[in-house]
Amino acid sequence: MKKSLWIFICLIAVSCQADKYKFNHYFDTAQQDTLLTNIVTYIYSKAPQSTNQTRFQPRFRNFYVAALPKFSIENYYVGPDSTHYFFVIRPVGNLPYKRGVIGRYKLGKNLMPTNFEEVVNTPHLDEKLVKERGRFLFKELIKTGNLNKYLTMKHYVEWPDAHLVYDKKLNEWVAPTSESIQ
Repeated sequence: MKKSLWIFICLIAVSCQADKYKFNHYFDTAQQDTLLTNIVTYIYSKAPQSTNQTRFQPRFRNFYVAALPKFSIENYYVGPDSTHYFFVIRPVGNLPYKRGVIGRYKLGKNLMPTNFEEVVNTPHLDEKLVKERGRFLFKELIKTGNLNKYLTMKHYVEWPDAHLVYDKKLNEWVAPTSESIQ
């Protein structure tokens, strides 16, 4: 009897540990849709006629909502300092491949991310590989706070590189300049 109880406790502990990276551990379904739409607004193409300054306006929201079925949050975690970490799988044009986006932000009002940062983007890969490599990078970002030692692993990280860095003021990938490197 004691052995069965011990096994049961271990199984519960393992399942709780696995859940800490699930999006639904933190938000209900409606909140998940809202938050994913807000993240997609940052990481996807801009809506037609929008700019970096206007893309969050309500008139462009339908563009990003329509794109939601192409995106999924594979892993999610809220750190002790209230930093939200995410691993999103996104489409790559009309290709059968996917790309992983690993990043972080602070959560503002109405589920709007602030201090948003795409830390790395994976190369175009088969979805199974994106999930494996992205999860590894996601866990490393949580553990170490950065992914600098993995940036040269081009089969894991496409950006940042010598040609593109993430500009946190513009919230987009740009050619490196002294102003965009932070």
